[in-house]
Amino acid sequence: MPKRERRIALVTGANKGIGFEVVRQLARKGFHVFLGARNAKAGQSAAEKLRTEGEVTFLEIDVSKPESVRRAAEEFAKHADHPDSLVNNAGILIDDDKDVLTISPEAFETTLRTNTLGPLIVSQEFVPLLKKSAAPRIVNVSSGGGQLEGGADGWAPGYCVSKTALNGVTVQLAAALPKCAVNSVCPGWVRTEMGGEGATRSVAEGAATIVWLATDAPHDLTGKFVKDRKVIPW
Repeated sequence: MPKRERRIALVTGANKGIGFEVVRQLARKGFHVFLGARNAKAGQSAAEKLRTEGEVTFLEIDVSKPESVRRAAEEFAKHADHPDSLVNNAGILIDDDKDVLTISPEAFETTLRTNTLGPLIVSQEFVPLLKKSAAPRIVNVSSGGGQLEGGADGWAPGYCVSKTALNGVTVQLAAALPKCAVNSVCPGWVRTEMGGEGATRSVAEGAATIVWLATDAPHDLTGKFVKDRKVIPW
């Protein structure tokens, strides 16, 4: 594919797990993919592994730190004119996140900073570049744990609340960016370091709808919460 026609994507938190697989699948589709990670050594190693799949460039970015995000946008702009797809995948689930009655303010705030504020900061910083795309897309990787529909079951309250709030960020971004498809996605329970070995889905299965939203989903699908290519309540 000629370089001028190649679509470009940025995937955060992509040195392992679902993010790594999203980069792989996008690269196979002919995207030039920027693999975002906060750990430079891990990110560079991951990008090197995936270069057999296509054009993959490491981008150092810590989504919890505005200055890091700003530097990442500046560095990105040195290599590409714009991204067509931004996948806000970076997220954390910390050990102290077990009980809503005992979770510390520090643990709660740390979780929200990465899982909710991070995607907002990244989107804000990259919107000027996204607007240069003919069909820009933002995909926020959320979780069924963030659904208000059906109520909570007490699992990882900080993480779940952060994903509920991320869905709120998604609809706000969709309203602010009418020419951009902005959606949240639930990848399901995936066999990753976070999901554990007992999870019901492979990493490839978890990445599939994220990649679809970043590439081929109808562009007028926006402001929604999606699982397995279907809109779900949240």
